[in-house]
Amino acid sequence: MKKLDTPDDLSARKQTIARHFSSAGDYDQHANIQQTVCQYLLANIAQVKQSSVLEVGAGTGQMTRLLAEYIQSQHWVINELCSEQAATLQSILPTAGIVIGDAETIDLKKNYSLIVSANAVQWFDDPLIFVTQSVQRLQSGGQLIFSTFTPNNFLQIKMLTGQGLYYPDIDEWQSALVDAGFEKIELSTQRFDLPFSTPYAILKHMKLTGVSTNQTQVKSNSTQTFMWTKSRLRQFESDYWQHFSVQDEEGQPIVHLTYEVLIVSAFKP
Repeated sequence: MKKLDTPDDLSARKQTIARHFSSAGDYDQHANIQQTVCQYLLANIAQVKQSSVLEVGAGTGQMTRLLAEYIQSQHWVINELCSEQAATLQSILPTAGIVIGDAETIDLKKNYSLIVSANAVQWFDDPLIFVTQSVQRLQSGGQLIFSTFTPNNFLQIKMLTGQGLYYPDIDEWQSALVDAGFEKIELSTQRFDLPFSTPYAILKHMKLTGVSTNQTQVKSNSTQTFMWTKSRLRQFESDYWQHFSVQDEEGQPIVHLTYEVLIVSAFKP
């Protein structure tokens, strides 16, 4: 049965995040790492047949498409922050309830056999709260599986500018899962070093995948503004070449941007 909730009142920070992603029209063409992570999540879902599935932070539907193709469920709820994505997500899963709003604050109901989130939890004001919310929403024996990023994500950007989201480390996630009562906990990391022709191409790539390069979340719930100027951009490019340039197979200088992904799977007793 089709259902579309109205958005709740988003915080200023969440409004900014939603605006960045709504303007990233070519997201799927550039979010190759995110697509790879979605495939990994799918491969680690324990049961193909589910009674009820919740996806948190569906975005453009990268993970939703995989779930719709490979997972069988009688009931679907798909959550997304950006209202612009509602029609796309509904077209992927016509029978799903589409819930637009901030997953940290809205009511996403309970009693799911599977909760999935791909590349979204890092945008929470308090990422670790996702664990405590999920254990309350899962039915007994249900699986939580999600991906986020580690403190090493975009390490080059952090080193040169101080910018970056607040990422809990793997030990913090482990403790949160244990404290929430999860069992069969599995955590793993994967690192990807993407090559680019110039540092400026890296900034463009980040923008095209919805990542602002004008704000830094120095800790949970704390955001500071970072403004680019021509001189700051020139210095950034110079420093990036100096610290991170390597040669490709043809001997040409290139630079890398590091993604470090954390994959989490756990079950409610």
